[in-house]
Amino acid sequence: MTRLLTGFMLLVFPAVGCQSAEVIRVEFDGTRSEHKWALQELNPPLPSDWSDYEFLVMEMRASSPQRFYLSFHSADLVQARRMQPLANAWIRAAVPLRYYREPNREGFDMASVGKVPRNSFWVNTGGKYGPLDSVEAIGVSMEYPFGKPTLEIRSVQLTKEDPGSEVLEPKPLVDEFGQWIPSDWPGKITSLEQLRQEWAEEEKSLNSGDFNYGKYGGYRNTQAEATGFFRVEQVDGSWWFVDPDGHLFFSTCSTGMRGEGSLSRTAGRESYYAALPPSDLRTPREGRPMQPGFYSWNLFRRFGPEWETEYTDLAIRRLEDWGLNTIGNWSDPALWDTHQKPYVVNLRGWGMRGGFLGMPDVYSAEWPAIVDKAAAEQCAPRKDDPYLVGYFIGNEPPWPGKESLVVDIILDGKPSAIQEEVKKFLAEGDTPERRKVFVYKAFERFVEVINAALHRHDPNHLNLGLRFGGHAPPEEMLRTSRSFDVYSMNSYRYSLDREVIEQIYEATELPIIIGEFHFGVPAHGLAAGLVQVSSQQERGVAYRYYVEQAAALPALIGTSWFQWVDQSVTGRMDGENYNIGLVDVTDRPYIEMVAALKATHERLYEVHSGNVPPFSQKPRAQ
Repeated sequence: MTRLLTGFMLLVFPAVGCQSAEVIRVEFDGTRSEHKWALQELNPPLPSDWSDYEFLVMEMRASSPQRFYLSFHSADLVQARRMQPLANAWIRAAVPLRYYREPNREGFDMASVGKVPRNSFWVNTGGKYGPLDSVEAIGVSMEYPFGKPTLEIRSVQLTKEDPGSEVLEPKPLVDEFGQWIPSDWPGKITSLEQLRQEWAEEEKSLNSGDFNYGKYGGYRNTQAEATGFFRVEQVDGSWWFVDPDGHLFFSTCSTGMRGEGSLSRTAGRESYYAALPPSDLRTPREGRPMQPGFYSWNLFRRFGPEWETEYTDLAIRRLEDWGLNTIGNWSDPALWDTHQKPYVVNLRGWGMRGGFLGMPDVYSAEWPAIVDKAAAEQCAPRKDDPYLVGYFIGNEPPWPGKESLVVDIILDGKPSAIQEEVKKFLAEGDTPERRKVFVYKAFERFVEVINAALHRHDPNHLNLGLRFGGHAPPEEMLRTSRSFDVYSMNSYRYSLDREVIEQIYEATELPIIIGEFHFGVPAHGLAAGLVQVSSQQERGVAYRYYVEQAAALPALIGTSWFQWVDQSVTGRMDGENYNIGLVDVTDRPYIEMVAALKATHERLYEVHSGNVPPFSQKPRAQ
């Protein structure tokens, strides 16, 4: 039976050996494609009251890695969660219902709080919450479907226990190069000889581009006061970094420049891989994971036993050729120590991972000493390094907008100093507004103690803030951020919202840096990331549009792409497997992105100075 419906096509096939008698096939098309089924259409015995169940278990196959929304419909409530299954394979997906009933209480940043990894998919945890006691229908929807993707469902059940989420296809699914076997595409690597030829061609093409950069990446044709370290200054109405030699500097970089690339959770999924990277690929080094990834293995294939040193040299050559003048967040310290490019450092050790949605116990008697020790260990050794731009003190705190939940978690937890403080504070009245006041008072102490420790152990470098995540930061966050030298934010959009940037600047009077943005395509077994475009060519268009439009804003002084290499095709620690790299897992650059980087970085001084208009071509999402 075939029924043509608006925005999608529904096809029903007989199935053999399945829970249901039919396989439902949905084809997504249009700007937004949506469909829902009454429970009886999917499985007649399904009850509407799910109160006694913990998992919705579906067997499904998606033709694309593009994520979609899985929604539960009641008479007065629609609860939707983003979901992304591994592509082109039948999977069993056991969806935890508790993330529809109540907010996630675990995690320390937006990524760890916002999604849950399962072996065969990941699912978001945020949205509307409520009891699942009167579910009438299940729906799926997709925004900007790419290439008319399909979703097939052949079984829908409710269970009290977790049956596990698994790939139901014959394995392996990942080849020796880290590529997704069930998908094919032009340029997919089929042999080491093919790889070696492409690597050699790239190395021949690398040159030192003419971007008018001086020793520290500032513009040679400019001159301000030279202090020997990076600082910020407003010049003729526009803010700039000023490099140690006094040259105006607009930062461009990529995060995650590390030879291990994006690691994958292989434990319990060993059968997914045709072969796992050798365990002894890498030199032991304090502070980094030892699990080798496919990117490391491909670098070993490229350079041999000295691959770590050779990779560092190649990365610097690429920065020179592409016009990136900064080594971005979460990059390998070996790159910092080359003293060939400026770099930024993300500090840690504040107790956030053991805190309450990322808020540590700032009232603990031991906490200031913990902060001081962490600052001393990380900052003191680098306080005299002119190549260090500055420090980020955190990343995407997940609690703004969830202040009442933070208080609940504190009150429900073990006895602690912050629990005593909140009890005393709420004794005078427990309202959502007072809970918010308490959390922001704790945040003010968080910032005050960390800022003081940074200044004690490194008075020479900039405090770049905490990389706020989300669209519009709360006023309370902005007021507290005035103590930073730079306001940093991660903004995943096609372009920055000028009104939001103006709001931030008016509240803080600080220059602003974009700590993360990216664009991806659902292809090669990888998902598109947080912002989708229609092709690799359009990724380049999107980069030019985003960065040049940002540089045209007087308060903006830098942008940082997330991230250097594509994520693992089977997903990183939280399940993400995004096509967001400047290079792929086989260490081949995306040539369209490289061309866009060069074209943009050649123009940024003139754009930020207001001498030429920014690139105006908008990217296509579909």
